Amino acid sequence: MSQDKKSLLIIEDDPGLQRQMRWSFDAHEVLVASDRESALALVRRHEPAVVTMDLGLPPDPDGASEGLATLAEILELAPDTKVIVLTGNQDHGNALKAIGAGAYDFHQKPFDPDMLRLVVERAYYLYALQQENLRLLQTQAYSLIGGILTRDPALVKVCRNVEKVAPSDATVILLGESGTGKEILARALHQSSARREKRFMAINCAAIPETLLESELFGYEKGAYTGAVKQTPGKIELANEGTFFLDEVGDLPMPLQAKLLRFLQERVIERVGGRKEIPVDVRIVCATHQNLKKLIEEGRFREDLYYRLSEIVITIPPLRERVGDTALLAHHFKNKFSAQERRPSLNFSQEALAAIESHPWPGNVREMENCIKRAVIMADGPIISADDLGLQASASSTEPINLRQVRDKAERDALMKALARVDGNVVKAAELLGVSRPTIYDLMNRHRLK
Repeated sequence: MSQDKKSLLIIEDDPGLQRQMRWSFDAHEVLVASDRESALALVRRHEPAVVTMDLGLPPDPDGASEGLATLAEILELAPDTKVIVLTGNQDHGNALKAIGAGAYDFHQKPFDPDMLRLVVERAYYLYALQQENLRLLQTQAYSLIGGILTRDPALVKVCRNVEKVAPSDATVILLGESGTGKEILARALHQSSARREKRFMAINCAAIPETLLESELFGYEKGAYTGAVKQTPGKIELANEGTFFLDEVGDLPMPLQAKLLRFLQERVIERVGGRKEIPVDVRIVCATHQNLKKLIEEGRFREDLYYRLSEIVITIPPLRERVGDTALLAHHFKNKFSAQERRPSLNFSQEALAAIESHPWPGNVREMENCIKRAVIMADGPIISADDLGLQASASSTEPINLRQVRDKAERDALMKALARVDGNVVKAAELLGVSRPTIYDLMNRHRLK
């Protein structure tokens, strides 16, 4: 079929009207069907943007039952399709039923070719606008928060939740594996809050020795211990009126957990070696890759502190569970590091992409970033191979991606599950799947299921 012409499906059982419609729309790729079965087959195969149809189809050419049923199934298969119903002068009531069932418009027969062409072109225009709007929404979903690039619905929801929580002063705990972007989301919480003009202070509890951590958090007075030659405020105090990010809070020692709990309750601190209570107005955001409830059971984390910290809990999915994100991020990092290394012509081989998609990425985005940077530097030619990545493609990952095959498999699996659940009862299976009984029979025939 020509890619330059718009496809138009005409559902009409009168051969004379079929010829007239073909002649009226000779600038289009015209598809013609005379009954429900052939119409649905053409909708599945060509997915036309616009359909014109007569409601009087066999086996009910004098009524509208078959036409209305066909309309319902077309919209079920392709909800965005614009269906224009052609009716006689006496069929005004059925035309209104069709509009109520989801038809885009109706036009009376005998039709005025110029007027019908205008209606059809307007339908194409509306369809194109809706598709463009959908593409824009999908594009916006790629980067909802600075530093987060995603197409995955679960991570998009996480970003939306961050946007909702940011204006409040609620304490937030971010849960997720290392390398999933917890600090990026913590900074996004700060930047989207009323505190964004103030400081964002971060401290990693796992990176600082226990003997120094208290001083880092709360500060110390002059002479508090050997080497304390001047009064030094802690990170919490420095973050006053801003946001304090406590990373890897699961590694916080038990004595400091008690002191942090007191701060969260009273909103005052005491420096090491000091006796003066210092009020601090700060928003607390925490993060950890550990299971805090398990640590509570093991006696390594205070339960009362957990409930203070977890006013809002946001769980970040690991990279391996993000649909489509591995390839998206791989191309992003490849483009970034290719520009840095002045190698703009680099591309991934199919084996490299397959390896990227099949790798479990235990280090998540951080691991991928390092892997792609190494591959960009080490690649000998213009193609990045699986060897350059240091990854092995699994056997299943080398299978070709074909949308029709994926769709057919999902459809067949759903049909088999539904039939099994209702013990082969076609009527109940149709109700369960939300389709008509003829559609079930059509699917059973197409997938050779008895």
